[in-house]
Amino acid sequence: MKKLYFLWVIVFASCASSKIDKVNGVSFVSSREEVAQHHIDPVLDVQANYAAIMPFGFIRDLDSPELIFNTDRQWFGERREGAKQYIEKLHQNGVKVMVKPQIWIWDGKFTGNMKMASEEEWQKLEASYEDFILLYAEMAEETRSDIFCIGTELKTFVMERPDFWNQLIVKVRDVYSGKITYASNWDEYDDTPFWAELDYIGVNAYFPLCEKQNPTIETLTLGWQPWKTKMRELARKEGRPILFTEFGYRSMDFTGKKPWLVDRNQERVNLKAQADATQVIFDQFWNEDWFAGGFVWKWFMQHDEVGGIEDNRFTPQNKPAESVIRRQYAHGKKSSL
Repeated sequence: MKKLYFLWVIVFASCASSKIDKVNGVSFVSSREEVAQHHIDPVLDVQANYAAIMPFGFIRDLDSPELIFNTDRQWFGERREGAKQYIEKLHQNGVKVMVKPQIWIWDGKFTGNMKMASEEEWQKLEASYEDFILLYAEMAEETRSDIFCIGTELKTFVMERPDFWNQLIVKVRDVYSGKITYASNWDEYDDTPFWAELDYIGVNAYFPLCEKQNPTIETLTLGWQPWKTKMRELARKEGRPILFTEFGYRSMDFTGKKPWLVDRNQERVNLKAQADATQVIFDQFWNEDWFAGGFVWKWFMQHDEVGGIEDNRFTPQNKPAESVIRRQYAHGKKSSL
């Protein structure tokens, strides 16, 4: 009887710990150069326990089937050699990794709208994309990376070619033994058909929350409620936790209106709006047992040269939002001790 009691205590403690251990991640942007310790130190300083490493493939246009990847013309961090070096350096520092290969279409066109004009071109794209993904799935296994992401914001590709994706998942699992997700855009996650085959429901969490120039904590919190309810219901239906494969806000006015905007607009810098929106997302999700955590978008290697109080872009570096992240991630580390 005493043995059973101690076994129950161990199991309960393990379950309780798993509920509070979150992915406290940053999206570690690829660079021209190798990563060195001084690039990792700011990641450690913000108390992140995960980093997303993002090798890239390039496509000329929305209807082009040729995916170019792992070539000498790419930056070091965008190809296999560089991604592996980044991962090894992060692992040396105790930071876990999600490998997240991504596509960039010339002129920044949205990958979710990529669509081929014929069956032949679809098959060409599928063959190229499979090679791309399996190259990095094998690398993720070789480096013992913890999570592998099979795609990012590819709504039309996913909806038009479901059989391809089902087969791709099987092939990835044949070469990679870790956990798998897909980074769905905020407006596609509820239609993505293969969540039951993955370990996490991946969401790039750029949900519109409010249209105010200076959004308040209360307004942002209210804006999250319908989205939060919908994600909670999906997580329970699929029996999979939600993982924010990307989350973050620009440090500008109207940051909650269209959080996905990547344009170089001249909207006024609003550091408080970014910090408040970041705090609200932590408050709303990080204590939920159906939520696995997420990766801040985005984190650059050259910490001292990016962000700052005159920057209206996504990075939280050298802005008040960085302190919000550090406080949350540090709390998570203490909770899981």
